[in-house]
Amino acid sequence: MTNASKTSKVKKHNIPFYEELISKSKDHLEPLKTAVVNPADKNSLEGAIEASNKQFIEPILIGNKEEIQKIADDAGINISKFEIISTQHSHEAAQKAVELAREGTVGALMKGYIHTDELLRAVVKKENGLRTLRQISHVFVIDIPNENYPKPLWLSDAAVNIQPSLKEKRDIVQNAIDLFRACGFGTPKVAILSATEQITENIQSTIEAAALSKMADRDIITGGIVDGPLAFDNAISKDAAEAKHIKSDVAGDADILIVPDLESGNMLYKQMKFLSGYNAAGLVVGARVPIILTSRASDIQPRLASSALAQLYAHNKEANIL
Repeated sequence: MTNASKTSKVKKHNIPFYEELISKSKDHLEPLKTAVVNPADKNSLEGAIEASNKQFIEPILIGNKEEIQKIADDAGINISKFEIISTQHSHEAAQKAVELAREGTVGALMKGYIHTDELLRAVVKKENGLRTLRQISHVFVIDIPNENYPKPLWLSDAAVNIQPSLKEKRDIVQNAIDLFRACGFGTPKVAILSATEQITENIQSTIEAAALSKMADRDIITGGIVDGPLAFDNAISKDAAEAKHIKSDVAGDADILIVPDLESGNMLYKQMKFLSGYNAAGLVVGARVPIILTSRASDIQPRLASSALAQLYAHNKEANIL
């Protein structure tokens, strides 16, 4: 593990975390010019316009112009001041958004009414995509009620990488740490999850978790306090960690949870959201520009928080802080 004296600044949040994040972003940063990919339903269009009203983004709406206008009219949303680039299909909208990002016209993408894989296919194209040397990955930021856990949880990767290799997991961990730090929350405690805290040759994810922890010791992963393998219970519960005699600066106090694969991560996220009613913002990082990526069913607050994440991340990246 890295220096345990440096701990995160995210402690008990007396105001909802998303409100804190939103206020941190909007007070001093310029709106981030953002390509909104196929805002062809009320939720995505309303979310983009509200993010614009809050000065998080300056949207360019990309999709079928007539369809977008009809949705705006039906919802009573005034979009007259926003640029619209008309396309016939959602995949054409994704390609156009990537083109705008490549040429520097926009500094972020926002998912509208489009499947995640359709949007990301345009992003990860070897030619004319938005790849970097870093593997792209998704981070959920889940606002936890105080009585359940004293701070938000950042969860990765539950949306993009299906069965990541060890090298890809290294990038997933680094991406999550960079996003956490870009938001001004200090040094995160990162739990690498598996089914058990024991290193077991029959469970490959425990071996890879131990390797990732050692990478942090050797500064191959930087900026976070990393430990693993940890099971979910002892990652977030001090009582569970103490009962198993786990000595760790992360156990029971994790900020970031890194899951072994997409299946486990997606099930964990959906369980947390739908059984407990948590809100979840989401951002894809590791590409040339951040990608605001929430569920199509998300309401306004997670969309605003996701826009604030993108604005903070892009600003710190541009300022060479990351």
